[in-house]
Amino acid sequence: MKRYADYFGLLPLLAFIVAFLGFPLVAIIRFSLQDSKGNFTLNNFSTITSGIYRDAFWLSFQLSVLSAAISLILGFVFALAVTRLPIPILKGLISTASGVFANTGGVPLAFMFVASLGTYGLLTDWLRKIGVDLYANSWTLYSFSGLLIVYLYFQVPLMILVSLPIIEGIKREWREAALTLGAPYSFFWRKVIAPIIAPQLLATFLLLFTNSFAAYATAAALTSGTLALVPVQIASLIASNVQVDGANTAMALGVGMVSIVAVAMTTYILLERRVVKWKN
Repeated sequence: MKRYADYFGLLPLLAFIVAFLGFPLVAIIRFSLQDSKGNFTLNNFSTITSGIYRDAFWLSFQLSVLSAAISLILGFVFALAVTRLPIPILKGLISTASGVFANTGGVPLAFMFVASLGTYGLLTDWLRKIGVDLYANSWTLYSFSGLLIVYLYFQVPLMILVSLPIIEGIKREWREAALTLGAPYSFFWRKVIAPIIAPQLLATFLLLFTNSFAAYATAAALTSGTLALVPVQIASLIASNVQVDGANTAMALGVGMVSIVAVAMTTYILLERRVVKWKN
């Protein structure tokens, strides 16, 4: 009995997970397999694999992959620069700020970008005065590329937070040994560091992908549903009373989202285990 006493502290956490993750997940799966009258059906899943719902998955996938890839590159470069700062306090400030930015989203984030990069935003007006009109062509903040920029606001800081331990795990002895043997700096990064951190970076990419794929509030507040992302489509179906079996179709979309995120996170966990095993 004593050997299990250490696990009693996990009971509140397990109860929380079951109540707020397990039960809702079971409910989503259950209603996705029913029509509006409660009869069993698979039509909801055939519906979400065609038409606007298939396009919604593809659009969400594109946005998530692009935001994750760009954030991976920018965040890693910024984190590399942060680790080379000579002032420890500055490193701490940047890490703290990154944590705040990474957790900023929803309506406040949408308002910030509308106030700065909207049609009559402060930055937009200032650029207009110096001869740069962001809206002269077809670009708009409320488009796919505009939403991508907004997503980078919280994706890049998240990448910085995750990258700092990765970069700090690179031992100075490795570089010194490579340089002693006459290896150029580019060779050291390409042949020594890249194979070591590649699994970690791939795992981080999957983390960024799921973070973007599941985001809803920012996209909904900024685009007002003009971009048919999967979370936006789910909210639209639940709020609508027009479409027959709309709520059940929304549940099927939710199951699709959960499945994609589950695959990505399972791969992420497997990669993290490989990294931990290698470090040990």
